[in-house]
Amino acid sequence: MTKKIELDLKKRLSNEDALYLIKNASLLELSQLASAKKLEFHPEKLTTFIVDRNINYTNVCWVDCKFCAFYRHKKDEDSYVLKFDEIDKKIDELLAIGGTQILFQGGVHPNLKIDYYEDLVNHIHTKYPQITIHGFSSIEIAFIAKVSKISKLEVLKRLQAKGLSSVPGAGAEILSDRVRDIIAPKKMDTQEWLEVHRTAHNIGMKTTATMMFGTVETDEEIIEHWEHLRKLQDETGGFRAFIMWSFQGENTKLLEEHPEIKPQSSNRYLKLLAVARLYLDNFVNLQSSWVTQGSYIGQMALKFGANDLGSTMMEENVVKAAGAVNRMNQDEMIRLIKDIGEFPAKRDTAYNIIERF
Repeated sequence: MTKKIELDLKKRLSNEDALYLIKNASLLELSQLASAKKLEFHPEKLTTFIVDRNINYTNVCWVDCKFCAFYRHKKDEDSYVLKFDEIDKKIDELLAIGGTQILFQGGVHPNLKIDYYEDLVNHIHTKYPQITIHGFSSIEIAFIAKVSKISKLEVLKRLQAKGLSSVPGAGAEILSDRVRDIIAPKKMDTQEWLEVHRTAHNIGMKTTATMMFGTVETDEEIIEHWEHLRKLQDETGGFRAFIMWSFQGENTKLLEEHPEIKPQSSNRYLKLLAVARLYLDNFVNLQSSWVTQGSYIGQMALKFGANDLGSTMMEENVVKAAGAVNRMNQDEMIRLIKDIGEFPAKRDTAYNIIERF
């Protein structure tokens, strides 16, 4: 690595520096740099995870993202909207294993308005006050506002009043409108995604930020994505974590239309994760994506800037529909963390430590 880059790393990384690192730095160099940066945020070498469950309340969606294998149209035989008692059963099962959070997302259902979502959140929050509801992606929030003829701010405020705690970062993919127009032409544009998260932050609601790479984006567009996130975090401080994963193409229309898209290597994932840790210098938490990468690379990610293994993922349907079927329980996570000399801890949604092991 050149002396110039070493000097630049002592201050905020520029886009040019990030591009240089992606194209030229070795995995060993990136691991060392990202690990040093991670230690600035996490000097105790505490590596966290959460016990939660993904609940997809519906698979009905009109957005037709080409990279998604999960969605169905309303008239499809296998389309569904879960009944409240079906959701309750899933939460009861989560509580039985010590879970604390549900990641609550669906498709973008064309007929469900704000009243439905208020009733749903209120039901869960009232019956299970010990469960944190981390739910509804930006596209869901935006569409609820549209069909209910109210603002996004009102949607967020009304759901917050009923018990919605935080909003996941799903739907970001790559925050470049060129890419979005190819992989999800009906979906919200970059500025609207950022607007939903800014609005949530401004009413004291934390969110997470995500990135799905490995479709048609360039390295420059990956950095453009990070730049949008870093700027909004500078402005609001509202992002709790950054999570990135590689495109899983099985059963998707995008792979049919773009057969030139190839699976992303583990090296590529680790390299981008490390540069993200260096570039996103205002994000405390970076999550490992063992769900798409497998447990071994999920563990390796802890040496490339990640400080969190994410969820034990009691249930996951969206990535599974596209061909990724990795599974891991709490005991495995504890073992993997200890195996690299770090200290495992169970956390809640807000990254408060619940239990150390």
